[in-house]
Amino acid sequence: MLTGLNHLTLSVRDLARGIAFYRDLLGLRLHARWDGGAYLSAGDLWLCLSLDAGAAISAGGYTHYALSISQQDFPALAARLRAAGVTEWQQNRSAGDSVYFLDPDGHQLEAHAGSLAQRLATCRAAPYQGMVFEE
Repeated sequence: MLTGLNHLTLSVRDLARGIAFYRDLLGLRLHARWDGGAYLSAGDLWLCLSLDAGAAISAGGYTHYALSISQQDFPALAARLRAAGVTEWQQNRSAGDSVYFLDPDGHQLEAHAGSLAQRLATCRAAPYQGMVFEE
């Protein structure tokens, strides 16, 4: 079933400040940036910064924790969550199968079948507005 942490998505109020902190201060590798965010990595961990310039950050915004799942196991998990009546907080709008759901305490989680390499390949084919690749 779940195989580990897939990626972290953190809402930021100031994208340039967020990139500087994670890349320059903490040493993460910057892979791509666009008007509304950036993709970085630390080893196998994929970090997405998502511009959310409002009060929503204090309420969670788009910040969530994504868990890796194989493509083969994804449909069964998604069906099990839905059958249990687990609240879905967002519909998937990006490459790779994902189900976004809340845990019993309201933490925003995601089960995602995909990798940063797959996401970057999709973005190269159809970049987000203002996206620039650093590689």
